[in-house]
Amino acid sequence: MASSLVPNTLIGARYRLEKRIGQGGMAEVWLANDISLNRKVAVKMMKAQHNNDPVVIERFRREAQAAGNLSHPNIVTVYDVVENAGHQAVVMEYIEGLTLREVLDQKTRISPSLTIHIGMAIASALDAAHASGLVHRDIKPGNILITPTGRVMLADFGIAKAVNGNESDLTNQNIMMGTAKYLSPEQVRGKPLDGRADIYSLGLVLYECLAGRVPFIGESDVETALARVQREPTNLLKKRPNLPPALTNFIHQMLQREPSRRPATGLQVYEALFRIREAGVDGTPTGLTPPSGQPGVIESHPLSPVTGGPRPVIPGEVTISNPVTRTSTAPNDRRAARFNIAPSTMLAAAILLIVVLVGVVTWRSVTNEAPLTTEVIATEPAPTMAAAPAGPVTITRAMSYDPNGDDGVENDELLPLLLDGMPRTQWRTVCYGDKFFGSKGGVGVVLELSSPATGTLMVNPQTKPWGIEVYSALDVVPAGLDQWGPHVAKSYGTEVGPTTFVVNEPAKYVLVWFREAGTSPACSTKNPFQGVLAGAAFTAGATTP
Repeated sequence: MASSLVPNTLIGARYRLEKRIGQGGMAEVWLANDISLNRKVAVKMMKAQHNNDPVVIERFRREAQAAGNLSHPNIVTVYDVVENAGHQAVVMEYIEGLTLREVLDQKTRISPSLTIHIGMAIASALDAAHASGLVHRDIKPGNILITPTGRVMLADFGIAKAVNGNESDLTNQNIMMGTAKYLSPEQVRGKPLDGRADIYSLGLVLYECLAGRVPFIGESDVETALARVQREPTNLLKKRPNLPPALTNFIHQMLQREPSRRPATGLQVYEALFRIREAGVDGTPTGLTPPSGQPGVIESHPLSPVTGGPRPVIPGEVTISNPVTRTSTAPNDRRAARFNIAPSTMLAAAILLIVVLVGVVTWRSVTNEAPLTTEVIATEPAPTMAAAPAGPVTITRAMSYDPNGDDGVENDELLPLLLDGMPRTQWRTVCYGDKFFGSKGGVGVVLELSSPATGTLMVNPQTKPWGIEVYSALDVVPAGLDQWGPHVAKSYGTEVGPTTFVVNEPAKYVLVWFREAGTSPACSTKNPFQGVLAGAAFTAGATTP
């Protein structure tokens, strides 16, 4: 049936449709302009043939309600629910990128590093959803979205169900909800579900990422679904012998038929994948220390990459570092474990390459339901990020600066978040046992300007108290702090939030140097100190010494 919608249609007196970017059996997704806020959004419109179907309408309502109650950087954000001429619509953030289904259709299988990155992000999203009392029930590659910068999002809560079961299921009790290839055994059996069903389904997704196919395939959906009840999955190492045994063993743990034998929470999945990543996905230890203690909650996220709910939820996107155990500030110990799922520079480049090779610049549906979408973070692979502050001079790159560390860098993978214009995303140092960074004496970020200028620098520290010095250079980035010369500005603060520094000497490179860092909820009690910046901008203009 042809769509009754056309470009330029105004939905809900606010959202002007521009073009259709995806469709499925129940809905179609349009790129639209929010004329009230002048921003791009994605509008998921229920197809006209379902306008009189109360079950479909109720499913639409519940999807918006379920996702709308979650505030998490790895879960697609719902802005609004509207009705227009009988059309039900859900308004969401807009993103450009790929579904994991599209990636796997093109690549068949992906690297262990990217698989772990995806697994950590979705585990974090699930932890937030489960903490809020929701089971997604349809974890599959088509509902996992990946931006060119490596941000991973969970979409489509259309068949999510409250764990407490206060609302009806909209389906016959014996009907299996979800996609047959990714159902948990308890879904197949029609048993009561909790978050461990989603963990099983995520295990199937990770298995497919590494093996190139799911472990259970039958001649029909029923045979495919029943296979997981009747046998264990084929050992991943037989499919791909060079995989890290720790990774394959953990995925098989996620795929245990008995829920009690699986990881109990998304947090446990996240932490296990973190440890596997830090041990070296090629089997070679990296020397990093696994995280310890309970994760903190970013106050700006009711749910955290991610957070909210009845208990603290783990940070799950590229914005937060994990508690770490830091026993020394010696250079060979600098790269302590980090609780983040930001792709490394190489991984970010690989993700960008995948997007370019597949050649997709808008989300499109490859399943029965068009996936939700979210706002893009447009960036080059870490560690650089283009930005457009006000005025003719812009910050064109951000580079971490750690001259007293073993490799001279500090959390490069988080640098795009410093300049993405989003106050909830942050660049962070690793966690330290000393607020003055021990023998290193400090760590910082170099901002490269599009042309030499004087002006005002704004940065947004997020732990307190903090001490920051600002230095400038014209030609090159000096190798050591003593080569920058005297600082051009400095400040000490006991509150978080934006602060400005006057740069009254022409600068091509501006160094933001943390001399002191405050305590962070993302760090352990043993190593509680972390420098955090939620944004940076430079405005060129006349200054007064």
